[in-house]
Amino acid sequence: MSETKRFFIDQIAEEVLLEGEEFLHAKNVLRIGEGDEIILLDNSGKEYSAIVSKVEKRSMTAHVIGEREGDKEAPVPVKVIFGYLKNADKNEFVVQKCTELGVKEIVVFSSKYSSAYMNENKLERLNKVARESAKQCMRSIAPAVTYCDNLLSALRAADGYQNKLFACEFLEQSDFSLKGLSGATAIVVGSEGGFSQEEFLLSKELGFVGVSLGKRILRAETAAVALCAVVSYEVGNLER
Repeated sequence: MSETKRFFIDQIAEEVLLEGEEFLHAKNVLRIGEGDEIILLDNSGKEYSAIVSKVEKRSMTAHVIGEREGDKEAPVPVKVIFGYLKNADKNEFVVQKCTELGVKEIVVFSSKYSSAYMNENKLERLNKVARESAKQCMRSIAPAVTYCDNLLSALRAADGYQNKLFACEFLEQSDFSLKGLSGATAIVVGSEGGFSQEEFLLSKELGFVGVSLGKRILRAETAAVALCAVVSYEVGNLER
């Protein structure tokens, strides 16, 4: 038996109108019609059962019949801050995999050695990838993907997190052991060009600790997902 299909909406009500890309996907790809049951998500953490009552040319109406708390969200907040990459597919890969691993927030940034260009369409595309990935892995909340046009703003986005980790490829050893890590954690991983010594020192001024990912130089997208997975495991987010 296939899972009930899930759709993100802006706001919940007794009668909900599904429009735009979610409607097109429901009608043309999933072939959802009148009388079918769906699940609506409003990023509150709740899941709303609904029955499709009307399908029109550009929208469908669903009647909400029940609600429950989603049970797939990670208990410990993890925030991933990664340097924006030149290849769009690689950025989408990082967002997709980090969403599957349960991260709460994702920030992409430009830094000294980053030459990729961000715009509103690209950012919306990454948010769409987060929503689609959240639906696929049965989450009730899609992590918001935001953009910072400089490293300082990105580092400050980690304010309030108990642990702040800065992955740096030129470190011979970590300043901090990930074994036994606990509590809300923010991780920073660079773009293809890595970080400068000045950027690393800036991170330390803002309370980050340097983390080495080993002697081998990892691709930026590999480093982001690998560190996210290790942190998620250590804080207990992969135990249930």
